[in-house]
Amino acid sequence: MAKLKLCYFQRIITIFCLLFSVLVAYAATDANISGHVIESSTGEHMPFVNIQIKGTNLGGVTDESGHYFLTNLPLGEQTLVFSMVGYNTVELKVILEENKTIEVNATMDETSVMMDNVVVTSNRYATKQRDASSIVNVVTPQLFALTASSDVAQALDYQTGLRVENSCANCGAPQLRINGLDGQYSQILMDSRPIFSSLASVYGLEQIPAGMVDRIEVIRGGGSALFGANAIGGVVNIITKDPVQNSLRLGEDIHVLRDGSIDNNVTLNASIVSKSGKMGAYLFGVQRNRQAYDHDGDGFSEIPELQNTTVGFRSFFKITDYIRLTAEYHHMYEFRRGGNLLDRPPHEADIAEQLRHNNDAGSLRFDYYTPDNRHHLQVYSSAQYVDRESYFGTQQNLDAYGASNDITSVSGVQYRLAWMQKTWIPANFTVGAEYTFNRLHDRILGYHRDITQTVHLYGGYFQNEWQNDKLSILVGGRLEKHNLVAKPIFSPRANVRYTPVRNVILRISYAAGYRAPQAYDEDLHVGAVGGEVSLISLDPNLRPEYSHSVCGSVDLYQRWGSVEANLTTEGFFTQLNDVFALEKTGHDEQGNLLLLRTNESGARVAGLNIEGKLVWSHWLTVQLGYTFQKSLYIDPVEWTDNPRIAPQRRMFRTPDNYGYAVVSTEPLKGFTVSLSGKATGSMLIQHFAGYIPEDTEVETPAFVDFGCKLSYLIPVYKEYSIEVNAGVKNILNAYQKDFDHGIDRDASYIYGPSLPRTYFCGVSFIL
Repeated sequence: MAKLKLCYFQRIITIFCLLFSVLVAYAATDANISGHVIESSTGEHMPFVNIQIKGTNLGGVTDESGHYFLTNLPLGEQTLVFSMVGYNTVELKVILEENKTIEVNATMDETSVMMDNVVVTSNRYATKQRDASSIVNVVTPQLFALTASSDVAQALDYQTGLRVENSCANCGAPQLRINGLDGQYSQILMDSRPIFSSLASVYGLEQIPAGMVDRIEVIRGGGSALFGANAIGGVVNIITKDPVQNSLRLGEDIHVLRDGSIDNNVTLNASIVSKSGKMGAYLFGVQRNRQAYDHDGDGFSEIPELQNTTVGFRSFFKITDYIRLTAEYHHMYEFRRGGNLLDRPPHEADIAEQLRHNNDAGSLRFDYYTPDNRHHLQVYSSAQYVDRESYFGTQQNLDAYGASNDITSVSGVQYRLAWMQKTWIPANFTVGAEYTFNRLHDRILGYHRDITQTVHLYGGYFQNEWQNDKLSILVGGRLEKHNLVAKPIFSPRANVRYTPVRNVILRISYAAGYRAPQAYDEDLHVGAVGGEVSLISLDPNLRPEYSHSVCGSVDLYQRWGSVEANLTTEGFFTQLNDVFALEKTGHDEQGNLLLLRTNESGARVAGLNIEGKLVWSHWLTVQLGYTFQKSLYIDPVEWTDNPRIAPQRRMFRTPDNYGYAVVSTEPLKGFTVSLSGKATGSMLIQHFAGYIPEDTEVETPAFVDFGCKLSYLIPVYKEYSIEVNAGVKNILNAYQKDFDHGIDRDASYIYGPSLPRTYFCGVSFIL
């Protein structure tokens, strides 16, 4: 195995070296630009503004005095882009001539980071959010801060059409639902690469700390045409932070749950950039320790004990003005334990789910731009290795120890051509090839379970986008061969954006997706139900799931002086064919409950998403979203052997109504008050026998969860400052009141807000 890994990385390095040797030569033009950037309302010079030649890797940053100087730029007409978080992006046309230096000055207006961002998930290259052919929601660092979210799972709860819930009272596995579909229908990406395998996805969203995230981009609906298998319900693309300017931040946050349990987070982030802007590195480290929480005092946890340490970096090196190399690596150690008797070995407990993860992930990316901006070549390779020790057992069972090893690698090449530039509707053509490898070895020998699965996924994709200010038409598709599926699968997509007037954007799109049968999934971890162990296996005739998604939207923007507003209304429909479902098949010789994953006829999900944003300078920021939907199986699904329960058409754990709101204000400079809330309507969930005498279905109550946060940024000396914050989550303590008790409980019978009333405070030192 070690020789295979070495050979693999040697090949990647060889490819990078060959590309470098071919592309490194370029002509120095001595065409230069100098100038300054001014803030419109104050007239002051602005330091650390990003400046870039549009469509290239060329650019720089204004210095501390707000001035800049760019050298050896491509000749002819170019577009100079000035950007900075919290300000409107400015684009200026320039004509560059050889051996000449011109002066270009810019003035920037303050705006909200909520209104427009640069996104990459819509079409695999950088595009302004308003110009994208499909709706892309963005979770910014500002939202992490306003909602006091310490990891990705907590922040995603504040996005339209998304819900994150705890699916197990023992292990605390978070599950993301997009437009009502289960977590396994969503593809999780790290810097646009699908390195989260079925094993890594189980706890992955809670294992990614806020400190390493620059933003999260979310696309609702099928995405297999761009990102391959499993992108049925949507795509979550976690973009890690790039170094922008020299900075340092050290902070600690303490959360105290209702019973006094403590969740402590310590973070250290640093950004280092060379004076030339040619090199930079962003370093991050997080340590988290959370005590278990027992809500009803029966000695069994509802929220597991958690210890997590994450360290890593992201760096770049501009080899030339046209060649950039980007590298990222992080290591994550995590221990989590739920059940009872947490201070004793798991096999001495009545119920125990214990996991110990050691994950290593990294990526390498090579970008080359031609001087005329028309060609962009990208070569990349990413990988993640998961080493997991586990215990899933009841009644002091010594046979319940297990271990899992999982390696995922993604390598590919992508080429983009800007063509038809002199026509009324210029175009970008993108083509790429990608290979994904996954090998999983999951074993619990005491349960006679030993699963080995190897996945080879070969894919190629193409798309062409015709785009101008008024119209965007995108067509594309992806052809993949999955070794667990007999025939190649083609996933098409088509998107149209029409902007009849500047502040009105209309979109309509179609996308296909699929999900291949696999030996491990989010619900395939061994769980304790009613004092017994449940084991999930696959029907030998299990077929892939397919999806067809259609959505249409109206996006409205308006500005009145310092007030900005945005209203988005989106209707969506997804058809699932051969949907996966679980059936009880009895018990094995050891008394373990056996569940079989089979195909049902299909399901339909349809609904409406409404999202609004309002920004009034620093005085008021409002972001809210509401979803109304229906999720039904085409034919009723039989999930239990209880004759009193009829087959069910409704999808479980899917409310018809849910939404969120985040409101913040800065009444004094540096002092911010934020309010956040989530509302979840009633939903139908399964309740397995054990603590109760027989399986049943439960209609849950509706929940409203409010929180507030106060923060104050205290200037100390020049660039030094201290930020203090405090607040309360779930002020109303809207938490589940009917948990099962004791050893016979159903750990999957859990719903509602993930935390009870929780008080928190924190301090950060910023340089």
